[in-house]
Amino acid sequence: MTAYGPGQGPGPAPLNDAALATILRENPFAVLATTRRDGRPQLSTVAQAFDADAGLIRISTTEDRLKVRQLRRDPRAVLHVSTPDHLAFAIVEADAELSAVTSEPGDAVGRELLALQPPFSPEDERAFLEQVVKDRRLVIRLHITRLHGTGLDLKES
Repeated sequence: MTAYGPGQGPGPAPLNDAALATILRENPFAVLATTRRDGRPQLSTVAQAFDADAGLIRISTTEDRLKVRQLRRDPRAVLHVSTPDHLAFAIVEADAELSAVTSEPGDAVGRELLALQPPFSPEDERAFLEQVVKDRRLVIRLHITRLHGTGLDLKES
């Protein structure tokens, strides 16, 4: 139960960098916004991996995806990451860099894709590296230019 009366919902609660980083680290699913030719946004649900040390987010995708074509044309991107209860969110404004398509099992891009996954057995690792080549996977690297977000200022009664 909250301490708010009818029509008196909670206001915004600013989030500091540590809270925003926690949202990015703990919530792998996000919505990626890229720009269509006509200027309207294109939204894609993605799995993301936040690398705080590098100041970037990595996303695995395949070469034939619309988001890849759009980011080649216009590398500006925005990522929205929400908490499971949707009471707080982080917005990442970024410049996208696209890796090469992984072309040989175990190449540098394949290893980068592997690092985005939970640990595999050696046999499964080999199968994964072969599959990402067949899928023509690459990494979208979002270099963070601005990080912001907010939550709700919930008061417990």
